[in-house]
Amino acid sequence: MKLKYLFLPLVLLVFCSCDTDGSDYEIVQVATPQIISKTDFRKSVEIKPARQIEEAGKIYAYQDYIFIGDLAGIHIIDNSQPEQPTAVSFIEIPKNQDVSVKDNYLYADSATDLLVFDISNINKVTEVERLEDVFDFYDFEIPIEADDVDFQSFDFQNSIIVGWTVASERRKIDDPILFADGVFDGAGNVMNSGESVVGMGGSLARFQIVEHHLYAVGSHKMTIFNIAHLEAPVLEHSQYVGWNIETMFQADQYLYLGSTNGMFIYTLDNPLVPEFVSEFIHWEGCDPVVVDGNYAYLTLRGGNPCGQLESVLEVVDISDKSNPTLAGRYSLENPYGLGVKGNTLYVCDGTAGLKLFNTVDPRDIKLLKTLKDIQSKDVIPLQNSLLMIGNQALYQYEYLENDLRLISTFAF
Repeated sequence: MKLKYLFLPLVLLVFCSCDTDGSDYEIVQVATPQIISKTDFRKSVEIKPARQIEEAGKIYAYQDYIFIGDLAGIHIIDNSQPEQPTAVSFIEIPKNQDVSVKDNYLYADSATDLLVFDISNINKVTEVERLEDVFDFYDFEIPIEADDVDFQSFDFQNSIIVGWTVASERRKIDDPILFADGVFDGAGNVMNSGESVVGMGGSLARFQIVEHHLYAVGSHKMTIFNIAHLEAPVLEHSQYVGWNIETMFQADQYLYLGSTNGMFIYTLDNPLVPEFVSEFIHWEGCDPVVVDGNYAYLTLRGGNPCGQLESVLEVVDISDKSNPTLAGRYSLENPYGLGVKGNTLYVCDGTAGLKLFNTVDPRDIKLLKTLKDIQSKDVIPLQNSLLMIGNQALYQYEYLENDLRLISTFAF
């Protein structure tokens, strides 16, 4: 024990003697990934009893059910009585970001894998399929306080990042930076196609189901699955579609991809290989998009890692898909998701509440009302009601003329 404590000062002395004035060194915050083997990671999926929501993410509606994303999976909410929704169960899915449902089959990502669940018996959900390593991207959320990232001990092929440790390191100022990007490399009502029933997600979705295909986008790539056999999807194709893609919306056989610096339009004339049509460029900003007829509505949120300080709502004329043009721009405070129903556009303006705009003239939309004292993140305009997810609550509203009436609040 005495030798150990005698040795420590000597080490410090030698270390410090290498740099007497410290002018060539700096202290940086370095993030190191916490990893788990893919074998152990894939054993983590489990159907559990309903539990409290920790951090609500995206929402998805299917028939009488609402699915709410959380930090480690999906909450199932029975909404057969909108005045009193009840929690059913929790599907624990590590590194889940998105979900889509068709004819009682639920599709969810889990880092690099696609999972399929049979939800025909909502009280006995079962996993029926897993396609491994079909995504070469997943969000691993590098800590915002990190100046640098050390990936040297990470095996991308056989491991998954599930968390981070951040520590201070003393480095030479001219040492190379290891930092990398933090991403690893519905319109209208419920859609009906024959006997098929497809659910509906919000404007922050990255998954879209169109007929017999499931489309999924990551930061730069789109992955297409054939789901003609719902319980056994087949990976058909993947392609580069842009950069910093955050959201995807589908309408009238087109896909609209929201990125941090623009909106990309792809046609589904060939559903297996979506074809690029055009791009609408704007300044850097977080960018969900929804479409109604010949107009697209985009929110750009500034004051964060997405880019600029200004936050706005943009209206884009897409009557000529090959040449989208700006039709209007309106100032907001800190917008997130949005949705459109009839002649009303619902915009989640974060802590500034939910804003209702009249879109009778899309080139000159008018603010109708602001629901204050709520924090709004995303909305889904259903046939008979509006779903909104906010800070620690799921809200449901009845449509009124130029207004909304609160039906229920499901607090987390």
